[in-house]
Amino acid sequence: MTDFRSVAQQFTQFYYTTFDRNRSDLAALYRDQSMLTFESDAVGGTSGIVEKLVSLPFAKIKHQIATLDAQPSNEQGGILVMVTGALLIDEEERPMNYTQVFHLLPDGAGSYFVFNDMFKLIYG
Repeated sequence: MTDFRSVAQQFTQFYYTTFDRNRSDLAALYRDQSMLTFESDAVGGTSGIVEKLVSLPFAKIKHQIATLDAQPSNEQGGILVMVTGALLIDEEERPMNYTQVFHLLPDGAGSYFVFNDMFKLIYG
């Protein structure tokens, strides 16, 4: 069995580093059957997801992971990943808390892709 915790840690490190550097580079992590729900707005497919991420109204962002939990999700090797953390946008000095859930599936070539991605800011 794949070490799902290690995969989850490597994935999240890569995802947030890439997101903070250049969101359009995240396209390789999604497929046409992937779905993103970002603040209750759902989009599907690689191009729709990347379009949504690139259109977010900020120039700079920095994610800070606080917690990361992972579980195997099915017999085919899927992994469910839940992240909580804080992010700083542009020149803002007060971080905003967020939670994000990824459902990763094997791509058949020894790696994983994001099948489901759900992001939500935590207010209050």
